[in-house]
Amino acid sequence: MEHFAYAATPFLAWLIAGSTKFVINSIRAGRPAFGLIGYGGLPSNHSAIVSSIAALIGFREGIDQPAFGVALALAFIVILDASSLRRQVGRHAQAINRLMQQQNAGLSAPLRERMGHTRLEIAAGIVTGIATAALVCHLS
Repeated sequence: MEHFAYAATPFLAWLIAGSTKFVINSIRAGRPAFGLIGYGGLPSNHSAIVSSIAALIGFREGIDQPAFGVALALAFIVILDASSLRRQVGRHAQAINRLMQQQNAGLSAPLRERMGHTRLEIAAGIVTGIATAALVCHLS
């Protein structure tokens, strides 16, 4: 795992966050929640992925290294996108869906409304990513 840690860690964080999200959504829905897979939900996959690689670089190389700064900047961009831009896209989808219902001009399928993340979902993603990186460091 030592040689592949930088490639495996974000994948592992995505797998852990996605599996956790599926279980949480399934418990809430009372059935397997395959239809709820996608953007949004707890924990944030995007936040987990970028946090895992930034944390791994910080743990292994140190926070004073240029690679950590680049990873941290990327993490901020992705997290800001997840918390603001994509949430606005979801709000636009809600408004469009309402307008289409009011005009009885039904779309072939309603637009997906759940796009962005809450602060709690993002925080859970960050914790998942950092924990994944810590686990990888411990195992390698």
